[in-house]
This record gives sequence, structure tokens and C-alpha cells, in this order.
Amino acid sequence: MIFYNAKLILPDCIIPSGWVEVKGGIFTDMGESEPFAAVDCQIDCKGGFLSPGFIDIHTHGAGGYDFMDGTEEAFVKASQTHMRHGTTTLLPTTLTSSNEDLFDTMCAFRKIKDRDNMPNLPGLHLEGPYFNVAQKGAQNEKYIRQPERSNYLDIIKKAEGCILRWSVAPELPGALEMGKELSKMGIVMSIGHSDCTYPDVVKAVQNGYRHITHFYSGMSGVKRVRGKRLLGLIECGYLMDDLTIEIIADGMHLPPELLSLILKCKDNNSISLVTDSMRGAGMPPGYYILGSLRDGQEVIVEDGVAKLPDRSAYAGSVATADRLVRVMTEQVGLPLYSAVKMLSLNPARVIGLDQKKGSIEIGKDADFLIFDDQINIKEVYVCGEKRCL
Repeated sequence: MIFYNAKLILPDCIIPSGWVEVKGGIFTDMGESEPFAAVDCQIDCKGGFLSPGFIDIHTHGAGGYDFMDGTEEAFVKASQTHMRHGTTTLLPTTLTSSNEDLFDTMCAFRKIKDRDNMPNLPGLHLEGPYFNVAQKGAQNEKYIRQPERSNYLDIIKKAEGCILRWSVAPELPGALEMGKELSKMGIVMSIGHSDCTYPDVVKAVQNGYRHITHFYSGMSGVKRVRGKRLLGLIECGYLMDDLTIEIIADGMHLPPELLSLILKCKDNNSISLVTDSMRGAGMPPGYYILGSLRDGQEVIVEDGVAKLPDRSAYAGSVATADRLVRVMTEQVGLPLYSAVKMLSLNPARVIGLDQKKGSIEIGKDADFLIFDDQINIKEVYVCGEKRCL
């Protein structure tokens, strides 16, 4: 197939009139103006944007479903909701929970990860249970624990290879050993819900941690210890080039001016956009359960974000990937190709898939989108196959 009359979004620019050839599920050729090759199937993109598919490496659910519901239906419905908004690859993300609920979730994931009409599901992101209670956020304190080797190795055994990323507070006893051991297994170790200081982060990086979970949320800032100021995780995220970060770019968790500050201070190639969405993503305003239906808490979705019922604090994102791009371009003023890169190539690098995914390049998987000037998704392709929206 050849897709022509498209504005091609590349990592560092936009080709105003271009075309791509797709064969066997990969990009096999591309160019400017009109294609010269004669093929049976030529698709006119009618001047729309042809973009790499979005990659969301942190999402808890959508469409009225949470992955922690632990059912095949929840995985299918939540994943397809995100796919309709342009996500072609995602990491279903867990919450701190009992081992039983976690194992049910992993079992459901293994059953559906290769199902038809779905986005790519390369693995799970485990968020917890090894967190610092002082920065627990919406994580259930009842299930927070310290990383004992026998426990996390049991989880890995039960996972049967489906864990791709794990968020942990590295200052906890045993967390450095965990980072060193799991990073050698190919699991992306991320710092999250942590009250660590600069010395802790230096040790974490030395022991396999290389990413920071939802920058500014659930983490320490500068603090004084006996009069001496110590950098917190926020400042380490800015300072340390070895650490990549992710931001919830819904325009609510981080206001546009703070997003602008992050872009000014951090290498933009080290920043990924994530939804960190709960089940209310892609749904109308109203009351929803944050977390699993078994032991989650009721929240209210209004004004484009989930809030506690008393409206005293936010209780989760309801963003989809297309919204993240709109926020970064319309409210922050980032060029479209840069916003797309933060939701495609950058997260692909974080999870080690950038040789196959994340950009429109010859030889890469043909995961791509066609959308209009308002980032309204018109068509979604995963490995060259059109998905039903």
C-alpha cells in the first residue's frame, strides 16, 4: 500500500506533502510529493497528518475499565478506547494491591495481549507495591511494602515474562539490589512515589534505575536535613542526564507554565508524555471508581480531571493521547513534530523498542495514524493493518 497526499510527521520536522509505502507490516519506502511506484492500493490521505502511532508507557485504564479489574474484558475495552485516540502501543499499568489481585491482572493480560483489533501490548508496567508511604499519593497504603527478594522474584515468576517496567522507591531497604537484578533481566526500572534525596538517586542510577515516574507527582523536592539543603527527586530529574522523565501532560496535573519550565530545563529527547489515565478516560463526566472495582475509591470526573468527592485534590487523569498532543501544542506552544516525538520515539527509547517503533522510518513497524489539524484521529494502523475504531 502507498499512503500519499499526507503531511508526514518525522522526529525533527514535518514534510508538507509526502508519501509512505507499507509492505509486510513495515515501512518500505517514503518520499516527498507524489509517489513514483505503481501499486494496486493507493490511499489518499487528503492532506491530513500521517504520524507515528502514539506510545503510552503509563496508563491504568479507560472507557470505564481499569486494568486492575483483572478481567479480559477490562483489558480489551480499555486498550481499544486508547487505540481510538491514537495509541498504537501501551503498557497496561497496575496499582499497589494484594498479590492475588496482581496475579489475576497478569493472567488476564497474558490471555489478551495478542488478540485481534488491539494496540501493541509489549508488557506490563508495575506501579508498586514498593513505595515510600510519605509519597503514596493514591496508592493504597494497606498494600505498600518493602522490596523483599523472595516477594518480587515470586511476582516475576508468576508474570511469565510479561513485566516490562517496574516503578519503585529506591531509598527503601532492598530496592538497590532489586534494581540491579531486574535491570539485568531487561525490566525498565523507574523511580516513583519516592521521598529520596540526591545521594539516594545517585545510588539508584548506579544500580539500574534510569527513568522517573510521573514527574512532580508523588516525589520529593529540596529539603533541609539539619540545616543542609538536599536535592529531592524533582531536582535530580532536572540535573541528571542519565534519567529520563515522563509528564502527565493533561494541562491539569501540571499547568502549562510548569510544562514550559520542564521543557526549558530538561533535554526534550529525555521527556515522554503519558496519560496515567484511570477508567474515566474517554468517558463523560460523572462518578467512577479509582482502581479496581473490588477495593477502589469513588471519585468524580469533571473539568477534564478526576477529583476526590470533596474536590480537595485531583484523583487521576482522564486524558487520552490525542489530548496530550493538543495541550503541548495549543497551550504550551510546542511544535507538533516535537509533541508527537514525546509520545512516540521518546517513550519507545525508554522501553527499548525504538529500533522497531516510534517513528516513520524505512524498516520500522508501520504503526501510524492519520489525523486532522485538531488532532482528531481518522485512521489507526498497527503493523500495517487498519484498526476498527
